[in-house]
Amino acid sequence: MTGAEAMAENGYDLVVIGAGPGGYVAAIRAAQLGMRTACIDSRGSWGGTCLNVGCIPSKALLHSSHLFDKARRDLANHGITTGEVGLDLAAMMARKDKVVADLCNGIGFLFKKNGVDGIAGTARIAAPGRVEISDGDEATMIETARILVATGSVPAPLPGIEIDEERILSSTGALALGEVPDHLIVIGGGYIGLEMGSIWLRLGARVTVIEFLDAIVPGMDAEISRHMHRLLKAQGMEFRLGTRVTGARTADGGVTLDVEPAGGGAAETVAGDAVLVAIGRVPFTDGLGLDELGVRRDERGAILVDEHYATCIEGIHAIGDAIPGAMLAHKAEEEGIACVERMAGMAAHVNYDAIPAVVYTWPEAASVGRTEQQLKDAGIDYRSGKFPLAANSRARTGGETAGFVKILADASSDEVLGAHVLGPDAGTLIAEIALAMEFRASAEDIARTCHAHPTLNEAVKEAALGVGGAAIHA
Repeated sequence: MTGAEAMAENGYDLVVIGAGPGGYVAAIRAAQLGMRTACIDSRGSWGGTCLNVGCIPSKALLHSSHLFDKARRDLANHGITTGEVGLDLAAMMARKDKVVADLCNGIGFLFKKNGVDGIAGTARIAAPGRVEISDGDEATMIETARILVATGSVPAPLPGIEIDEERILSSTGALALGEVPDHLIVIGGGYIGLEMGSIWLRLGARVTVIEFLDAIVPGMDAEISRHMHRLLKAQGMEFRLGTRVTGARTADGGVTLDVEPAGGGAAETVAGDAVLVAIGRVPFTDGLGLDELGVRRDERGAILVDEHYATCIEGIHAIGDAIPGAMLAHKAEEEGIACVERMAGMAAHVNYDAIPAVVYTWPEAASVGRTEQQLKDAGIDYRSGKFPLAANSRARTGGETAGFVKILADASSDEVLGAHVLGPDAGTLIAEIALAMEFRASAEDIARTCHAHPTLNEAVKEAALGVGGAAIHA
């Protein structure tokens, strides 16, 4: 028995630092596998950024604002007449807060059910096998065989701009505005900026998105990016692409930004009531004592790990946004489970080629696997099948015909290599293709699977048929 394992006789088998999706899921799975487990988080509630000020509150507001927008703009198309539609922003925010609170409490229930010790406090790794927990007044030292860092990420700063959460906002502040701004400027055309911009656009704000690159959601398939740009612009969202923000000034209840072309050119100003800085996120790994222990991190602060999520220091592991890779809650969950199952001697793995990504605008955009450009860059010969939602009967009956499903498959083996969906519930539609990729299915496998009619999923079947040139309804 190693020294760390001996410690577990008088302490924990595993201490997880961070109770976000990666951390709390890892803690629960470890407890299910018989490990005595504690999960430490500095917040007053469980769930991390995702549940408290990220994924969940944003989706609550996206749903509420979508209903508000449909009531104002679309119900008449369905033969439904209403009186004047009003906005009670305080009630909308209260509903959002209740959704968050209920889910946070649910994690607490799951901790108790599975025997996880949830500990509120700020953690620092004093040494391998030793974690110091501070609650602001006093510190406590606990011992553990293994430590798992799952501390997540924080908004990336933009040089020259100071976030005050009043006029210059992070995503946290944008989720808690007390009134609808007349003009919201969003710096960053990624998924956070577009989702937050969509919320306030629907509620009545003028929204301008400033993006340094020449395309929005640049990590997604280029065709998805182009179509999203056009659809969001048609909804009223304004875009300034290829533009750099160099500074910001607050005065007279508003914000003035200094901007210039990203490739160089004349500077100018853009003024608004509020500014959301949404240029991405960076790992939250400072203050844990990692440098003192010799744990290696990259230039962004991400903890470097091996295929078992182990750091260079024995007994210390890391997952999720705290390590390199896509910053996705579901990726963190999969890594957390794989990490602790490997600790238990199981043969767990994460297939990073089959992790979907979703932008929850309306229509939604979803992607899994490789894009066309990535396949071209890799020199892989592929075939593409694309099916428009305008030809899907369920999309027609719902009046949601914007978008398409595109499936990319290896030209010789027909194995699905990637898929890209733009349309209603794209985040749900992509799951079928992610499952197919996990089993290394061919496009023909999807095409020959019976899909219920009428459903949006039939568009997936038709796109798969299209890979072989056999689409029926297009």
